Amino acid sequence: MKTIQYIRNVVTLKLDVNLCNGCGMCIIVCPHAVFEINQKKVRINDIDDCMECGACALNCKPAAISVKSGVGCASGIIRGILANSDPSCDCSDSKSSCC
Repeated sequence: MKTIQYIRNVVTLKLDVNLCNGCGMCIIVCPHAVFEINQKKVRINDIDDCMECGACALNCKPAAISVKSGVGCASGIIRGILANSDPSCDCSDSKSSCC
């Protein structure tokens, strides 16, 4: 299933594969399935799927992931307010609470 993509080529998400220990926690907490395992290391599947919630970086013990969190969540919350619906960054569908 394809997720909502925000503005292309502006995501601040970075992954240092040399620091990655392959635990897969980022895969578990990411609400938009941005990551996948490849040869016992995580890799970014489609960086433009990232909503910059920060759940991956907060849960990465070896600090292999960095992201300036808040931009994607803010967009989702504002969109909910403008649509007169519950403000949401889609984190409720995840096993984490990123916002």
